[in-house]
Amino acid sequence: MNKKWWQDAIVYEIYCKSFCDTNGDGIGDLKGVISKLPVLKDLGINCIWFTPIYTSPQVDNGYDVADYKNIDPAYGTLDDFKTLLDTAHDMGIRVIMDMVLNHSSDECFWFKESRKSKDNPYRNYYIWQPPKNGKEPNNWGSYFREGNGSAWEFDETTGEYYLHQYAIKMPDLNWEYEPLRKEIYDMLNWWIDLGVDGFRLDVFTRLKKTPGFPDTTRKPNALDRNGFVADSAMCTNIEGIHDILHELYTEVFGKRDVMTVGEGAGVSYDNAPDYASAGREEIDMVYHFELGNRSKYHISPQNFREVQKNWATVFDKNAWAVQYLSNHDSARQVSCYGNDSDALRAPSAKLLATLLHTTPGTPFIYQGEEIGMVNVKYDTIEDYNCCYTLGDYHAMMEKGVSPKDAIDVLAPRSRDNARTPYQWNDRENAGFTTGKPWLKVNPRYKDINLEKDLTSKNSIFNYYKKLIAMRKDCPAIVDGSLEFILEDSEQIVAYLRKCMRQTLLIVANYSDKEASFKMPNEFSNYAFKRLLTNYDDNLPILEFNRNLLPYEVEVYELNKQISVKD
Repeated sequence: MNKKWWQDAIVYEIYCKSFCDTNGDGIGDLKGVISKLPVLKDLGINCIWFTPIYTSPQVDNGYDVADYKNIDPAYGTLDDFKTLLDTAHDMGIRVIMDMVLNHSSDECFWFKESRKSKDNPYRNYYIWQPPKNGKEPNNWGSYFREGNGSAWEFDETTGEYYLHQYAIKMPDLNWEYEPLRKEIYDMLNWWIDLGVDGFRLDVFTRLKKTPGFPDTTRKPNALDRNGFVADSAMCTNIEGIHDILHELYTEVFGKRDVMTVGEGAGVSYDNAPDYASAGREEIDMVYHFELGNRSKYHISPQNFREVQKNWATVFDKNAWAVQYLSNHDSARQVSCYGNDSDALRAPSAKLLATLLHTTPGTPFIYQGEEIGMVNVKYDTIEDYNCCYTLGDYHAMMEKGVSPKDAIDVLAPRSRDNARTPYQWNDRENAGFTTGKPWLKVNPRYKDINLEKDLTSKNSIFNYYKKLIAMRKDCPAIVDGSLEFILEDSEQIVAYLRKCMRQTLLIVANYSDKEASFKMPNEFSNYAFKRLLTNYDDNLPILEFNRNLLPYEVEVYELNKQISVKD
């Protein structure tokens, strides 16, 4: 594969609403991002990804787009965005946008026209169906479980239902309709002409629906309501999805030097090459949820090895993927996969970062991860904002679950954990805003904030700087093969990254207890140069057997020693 710029990228995700507020309205804005670009440059990242900042009524924090060619006034103006693009590019930082192509807001001009009449030119931009026996067209359920739980909403103006897999105010677009597709292609090219360097494609596997809209036969689960079933199999990886993505490539992406990354359910190491191998001409890389899994939030050394080995086969097939553990849709990675106690938060945060930045793929950092931000738990449902959390809470209330028990269940996996305002310092509202923040600040901001991290050479932020610099300097991390050792260990994750120019050894104690470590005999003829440790540089190098501290991780460059016999 001819290496592309995005294979060497370190991507930083910005959730603008929670990043930095400059006008005191409690909502982060583009001028706030511009003011913090020097911090990101210092961190070492070379690409930022914005979650949606388009004009939106904010039913789902911007994933309900009302105007695909404008910036939401809460964040600033299109001129502000152009200034941001120019400033970032001058710093060597590329900018990619989140593109929501499965659905729009019901306040989008297209939908306002579509619902006016059955013969409106925009009618087929969306998916409309007549009633079936006076009721919904089928038993498909919405993932947000609003209203009666159905994925269909009746519109009195024309007497038909429209499909919405998510919120009622987020109708699904009809990718079967060529005029809609052409309008989307024109819009994407408009953003690229403006200077955008690529797109993250939201729920890209769901653009195609099961023809004929048959009922699902899957039985309702505990959160489905009134017999309506949210079954991803009805709208995920449906035959014809590759035709849609190939046309996107030929009409837009393949003509320009842009990066595309697909996020969607149903992507596995088995089918990822069908989407992301170069010969397919669809997208550049994919996310997967086999590590950052919201339903599990647990990784064991055995699980980590298994997932990484499986995905190594994807890279062998000339395809590419993302390495991440947290984003705006998840809880905080150090709380889920590490240990967020005062004693172990820093070493476990550094360990997780090392595992992701030294395995194959493009690492994505989510804002706050680089200072070890943690989960939050609010006392009442009124303090939560996430649509999933609210919908699941009310579904649990209907089934007789107490408010406290419901919050106990939902809090650890709420998307609001990741959406609390960025913690810049230990002053009011963590330095995020001079007004009232749109979402409560995590109360641990007094101890966890960037300003404090900048004062310590051993902080999480400064460790990320070293890690990112090391990744840029080490060809084996991007180009090398992946080989695990000590695979029987229940505590230690150890692997080699090898290319013609370099061999690296990464050893991690992925546990909260000390782990006995013995270097395998096969490395007896190697000289060890330690490149990185998340504890004290004065610790003996692992060439000498010793116990690994809780969550200790070490990175070494190995060089074979020439003996007299050689």
